[in-house]
Amino acid sequence: MKPRSNRAYSAVARLGGRLALVASVFATMLLGTLALSAATATSASAAPLGPGYTLFASDGGVFNLGQSQFYGSMGGQALNKPIVGAAEYPFPEGYWMVASDGGIFSFGSAHFYGSMGGSHLNQPMVGMAPTSTGLGYWTVASDGGIFSFGDAGFHGSMGGSHLNQPMVGMASTPDGHGYWTVASDGGIFSFGSAQFYGSTGNITLNKPIVGMASTPDGHGYWTVASDGGIFSFGDAQFYGSMGGSHLNKPIVLMASTPDGHGYWLVASDGGIFSFGDAGFLGSMGGTHLNQPIVAMAARPPLAVKVDPYVPTSGQSSNWVN
Repeated sequence: MKPRSNRAYSAVARLGGRLALVASVFATMLLGTLALSAATATSASAAPLGPGYTLFASDGGVFNLGQSQFYGSMGGQALNKPIVGAAEYPFPEGYWMVASDGGIFSFGSAHFYGSMGGSHLNQPMVGMAPTSTGLGYWTVASDGGIFSFGDAGFHGSMGGSHLNQPMVGMASTPDGHGYWTVASDGGIFSFGSAQFYGSTGNITLNKPIVGMASTPDGHGYWTVASDGGIFSFGDAQFYGSMGGSHLNKPIVLMASTPDGHGYWLVASDGGIFSFGDAGFLGSMGGTHLNQPIVAMAARPPLAVKVDPYVPTSGQSSNWVN
C-alpha cells in the first residue's frame, strides 16, 4: 500500500481545521443564546414589584389598587354564602377568599388545600389567615372554631368555650406555627407560637372591634374598631386612626405594611385610610359597589421573586424586601 502524499495530509488538515472553526462558532452562538435566555429569565423573575393592595367584596368582587395584580374573582357568579374574608398568597401572585359557609376560592398561584364548604358548621366563618409558606391556611368561625388546611397546623381554638363576644378575625405568626383570634369586644386569644401582648377585652369600646393585624416579627399586633379606632400592643406602634372622625361607612378591616411602620384601614364602601409609611394608592370610595367591601390584602412595596423551595444564601424567606 502506497503511503499518502504530504498534499493529501495537508488537505485533510485544512478540512479538519475548517470543521473545528465551524464547531467553535456554533458553540459560541449556542452559549450566547443560552446566556441571553438566562439573563432575560433572571431579569424577569427579579423584576421589582411595586406596592399595592386588593379589596374583596362580599359578592366575591375583587378590586386591585396600586400595582396589585388581578388573578380572578367570584363577582357575577352565584355564591351559596357571602365572602367574609380573604388572604394574599405570601408571594404576591394570588389570593384566597373564604365564604361564611367555609367555602374557599383560590386564584393565581394560591392553591386550594381544602375547605368546610358543604360541611356542617356550628357558627359561620368570619376570617382566614395563610401560613408563612403559602402552602396552607386557617379559617376561623364566630364561635372561635379553627379549621386548618394544607401545612397549617392546628394549635388550639376557642370552639366549644364560652365567649363574651363573637370572633371577628384572626392573624397568623411569621413563623407559621401560631395564630391569634380577636373578638368584637377586643378580646385576644393566642395559640401556638403566638404570644399574648394585651387586649381591650375588659375595656368599654365606643364601637366593636372588626379586625386585627400583626407586626412583621410577630411581637405585637393592632386591632381596629368599626369607627376607625386603633389599639396597639407589644411592639406595634400607633401611627394614627380615624377614631373621632366622620366616616361615610364603617371600617371593616386593616392591613399592616411589610416593615410594620404603618397600616391601612378599609371601610365597607372601599374607602382607604393610610397611616405611617402606608402609602395611599387609591380607593373605591365614592364608586358604586354591588356589595360592600369585607376584606383587604396588602403586598410588599418592593419584592424580588426567588425559588420558594431553594432559598439563596442568607435568605430564609421567599421574598426579599
